Order: sequence, then structure tokens, then C-alpha cells
Amino acid sequence: MKSATGRWVSGDDFFDRTDELDQLEGLVSEGNHVLLTGQRRMGKTSVTRELGARLERNGWGVVFADIEGARDEEDAISTIASAAHELASIRPKLRAQAKRWLGERVGAVEELGAQGFRVKFRAMLNGDTWRHRGNELVAMCGGHPEGILLVLDELPIFLARLLRKDRGAERADEFLSWLRQAFQFDHGGSPVLLVSGSIGLVPLVERLGIPDRVNYLHTVRLGPWSREVTVECLDRLANEYGLSLAQGAASAVFERLGIGIPQHVQYFFARLRFSPGARAGKEIGVKDVDDVYHNEMLGPVGQSELLHYETRLREALGDARSYEIACTILAETATQGVFTASARQALYAQYSEEASGEGDQLGLILSILVHDGYLERSTDGYRFLSRWLNDWWALRSRDHHVPLEKRPSPPEQKRIGY
Repeated sequence: MKSATGRWVSGDDFFDRTDELDQLEGLVSEGNHVLLTGQRRMGKTSVTRELGARLERNGWGVVFADIEGARDEEDAISTIASAAHELASIRPKLRAQAKRWLGERVGAVEELGAQGFRVKFRAMLNGDTWRHRGNELVAMCGGHPEGILLVLDELPIFLARLLRKDRGAERADEFLSWLRQAFQFDHGGSPVLLVSGSIGLVPLVERLGIPDRVNYLHTVRLGPWSREVTVECLDRLANEYGLSLAQGAASAVFERLGIGIPQHVQYFFARLRFSPGARAGKEIGVKDVDDVYHNEMLGPVGQSELLHYETRLREALGDARSYEIACTILAETATQGVFTASARQALYAQYSEEASGEGDQLGLILSILVHDGYLERSTDGYRFLSRWLNDWWALRSRDHHVPLEKRPSPPEQKRIGY
């Protein structure tokens, strides 16, 4: 089992998730369309890749289409076509259809690789044709002897990009409506759809007021590793690299992180692996864990990983004002230990004069923060799930965040020039 940070893993490097894989394989084998969800860095891409490997061993065809970089609907459809072009059972049908659509203009399509085919396919599409061509593409993915799984990765990020364009909300609605229709129609052995992404699809459609567009997807949520699984993973990694973990060191990693997010466990191990004691061949103890946590995980080295959360949060919320409110909530929670009902009321008062419906907006922002794994409900309000995220937000906020309940009321803010 190799150390892995920032990449999906498979085979011998894939760890745990047997129950989730069994559940997903059962759902897909029965023809259910799936939404794989869970907070960030939980290993969704690795799980879909491992699921694909399982299904391929049983004769399935698997298409992985990552549409994070798609600029518009035509880009998204052509990305799916390019991914499907990689599957031998679909490629001849795609090429034959391309010749019928474009005739001689397509050139020697048989000689095109995946990227070349994508460019040609993209040239066929425009705002009037992408739905029809998309339907034909989905139909071509039907009829495989065992079945075809289409994994559509980063759909929420693509939709968030659409929202920033003219008619953004309408176009996002249209794309989701097309996707729903295309995969609910029986093409005679239709492909099964699995949707995943690093920001939440459900909060996004709720924000748009169109939750019914995804109600045909069976939701499977990946949870964090337990302490026991985290310790087992760290022990296996240490054994792989000939390192010695002292009694309690692996458990101390779990304590510092506060939650067993697979990517964070791997990230912590990578820092421990190159710590001074480990390089000197010494046993790694609890003090080494503490030193790595404070000096590296919370230092400049760890900030690149944590800044990823900020980027995805911006994309999930969609506008600068919502992001500002979310950052205030996170700063309040980190510095005060909890985001209380009274702090929420103070935040509502701060923004209530600027727009109507602020209470609903705060509720939606909180639901996104919970869905995406920042916060969880507690008896006295909301608290961070991850100690690492909590400590990082506390460090970056402590010098400038004023507790919400100590801030002047909005009329007083105006008098003193806020």
C-alpha cells in the first residue's frame, strides 16, 4: 500500500470501503442511477474507479467523464463522447454516427484518437443541437452485453460555471432536465449513471429551487473512517515504508485531525514519513505527531491543501456575498468553539437590512456547510467536524474576527462608519 496524496488510488493502494462498494455494485447492477456524495477528500473518485474495476471484471463497460473543465453544454457533451470513444464496444457506433452527421467534413475519423474525436464531435454541437446529439450519444451507450456505467464526475462544478453565464440558472435547469430525461428513457440496455463531485449537487439544486431534477438518483453518502480504520491504515502505511510507530502515535494522528478523512490521513502520514525522526530511523511517537501537526499541517505546507476547501466553497456558494457570510460563520465557529443560535441571530441582524429573505439564505448556507463537511449540528449550535479545519480557520481568523454577539447593532454600525 503506497502513500498517496492528491490522487485517486486503486488496486493494492485502495483501502477499506468494502461495504460501500458492495452497496454501489448492487445498486448499479440492478440498473439504479446513483448520486455518490460526501464531504471533500473522502475518496469519492477512488471509490468510483474501484467500482469500475469491479464491474469491468464482470463484463461491464465503464465510461469515466470528468466535466469539471467544460465551459458550456456542448463542451460537456463532447467530453462525454470522448470518454465513451475510449470504450471499444461504443467506438465503432460513435465513428459511424459522426460520419453520418458530418459526411466528408469529418475526414478520416477512423484514424482519430480520443482528443481528435472530441474536437470533431464538439464541432457538431451548438445551442440548438446538443440535446439531440446528447440523446443519441446516450442511446449509443446502450446495448452492451452486461451493461455500461457512465461516471459523470464534477457535474456540480460544471453547473456552478454555467450559473455564472447569461441565463445561468435557466441553462443549469435545462441541462439537468436533459440529463434526467436521457437516462430515464429506456434505450434497450440503457447505461447506468453515477454522478459525483467535490461540491454538493443537492445543495446546489436546492439553491436553484429545482430539487426534483435529481430525485431519480439513489443517494449513497461516503462517511469518514473510524478511529480503528484510521489506525489500521496508518499501521499498514508505516509497515510499507519500514517505519516504526510508537504505541498511541496512530491514534494521536486521528485525535489531531478530529475525523478520519482518508485524504487527510494520507496527507498527515506523508508529513510524518519525512519528519526528522523518521528520516533518522527512529520510532515515531506522539511528540513527533504533535510537532508535525503544529509545524507542518498548520504551517505553510498544509495551507495548500486547506486552500482547496476555500476554492470549492466559493464554487458551492456561487456568489461573493454568500461566501462572505459563510466565512464569517466559519470564523465565528473556529474562534468561539461553536456557532450558537444567538450568534446566528446577530449575523442575521447584520445583513437583514441589505436584502429580504436573509434568514432563508443563512439556513441555506448552513446546510451547504453541513453537507460539505465543514460543520455538524450539536446541542448548542454548530461545530467543526475536523479539528484540522477548525484550527486552521482559528489561526487565520483570530487577529481580525470580532465575535458576532460583541458587534454593534446595524444602526450603530452606520453611525461609526461601518
